[in-house]
Amino acid sequence: MQMAVVNLHPGQTVYCEAGKFLFKTTNVTMETRLGGPSGNAGGSQPQGGGGGGGMGGVLRQAMGTAMQVGQRALAGESLAFQYFTAQGGEGTVGFAGVLPGEMRALELNGTRAWFAEKDAFVAAESTVDFGIAFQGGRTGRKGGEGFVLEKFTGHGTVIIAGAGNFIDLNPAEFGGRIEVDTGCVVAFEEGIHYGVQRVGGLNRQGVMNAVFGGEGLSLATLEGNGQVILQSLTIESLANALRKAQGGDKQGPTGGLFSTNAG
Repeated sequence: MQMAVVNLHPGQTVYCEAGKFLFKTTNVTMETRLGGPSGNAGGSQPQGGGGGGGMGGVLRQAMGTAMQVGQRALAGESLAFQYFTAQGGEGTVGFAGVLPGEMRALELNGTRAWFAEKDAFVAAESTVDFGIAFQGGRTGRKGGEGFVLEKFTGHGTVIIAGAGNFIDLNPAEFGGRIEVDTGCVVAFEEGIHYGVQRVGGLNRQGVMNAVFGGEGLSLATLEGNGQVILQSLTIESLANALRKAQGGDKQGPTGGLFSTNAG
């Protein structure tokens, strides 16, 4: 399992998701705040001269933070971020994902946004704006996968993590479109069109119902020209492997078609 060790210049700030922080040097301050930089709660100072402050500016800031917190609550994410700032010299902070796998630093230059699966985000510079993007339609939402994405814009570094190994693909090199298990999608560049479709279902003998509980399979469709990052291990497959290793999976996926219970 990899981790990211971040060296901060004096006054430089990074923020992370709750549960991704590992360690820090004593001259790095830690603060928990609602909302991310796009809600003006990220520690970045407003640009330009006077005239943008006053009660109207405070109200807009509060509304922006409230909207972002509401989006994160709807997405099932933690409501707060942790912010780390180096004081009086250079500092060091360590972060990691929550599953064994790889990490990647994405460099944003302001021209293209990045979208990440909602559990992939680890940390980012305060110059990177954070947002929630709901994509995939009702099918993705029902399946709990591929519907909620996190959007990163601006300039700076974003650190993401995934399970297993990363696989880099560009749909343009495969006829313009690829279909992926929804649990394998980690992140992709702006310009990639993302959707979710349901395949499979029932046949006359009900075999698909026995295997998949009547749900079929969810596939993410990725179209366009841009970088796509996939992970080789899904949370579901990891959980199933651990359950089997502990002797807890004596039956098949539904206890039906592959059941070993002779009674």
